[in-house]
Amino acid sequence: MKISEIRELSTPDLMERIDTERTMLIRMKLNHAITPLDDTQKIREVKLTIARLLTELRSRELSNKSNSQVSNGKES
Repeated sequence: MKISEIRELSTPDLMERIDTERTMLIRMKLNHAITPLDDTQKIREVKLTIARLLTELRSRELSNKSNSQVSNGKES
């Protein structure tokens, strides 16, 4: 998933996607433990996607926090 696609998601969709990706990662790890995957690179790709999603979520939290501080007159 590209960062441009991630930025287009709403925050609730972003959180839902994080949960979905985490579930998929757990399933892939379990499946890989039982029978080796043909392409183990997919596990790494899912981890990177989760990291990208979490990074975007955190940046939104920080921007909302800074916007609320500026609007309240508590600029740091």
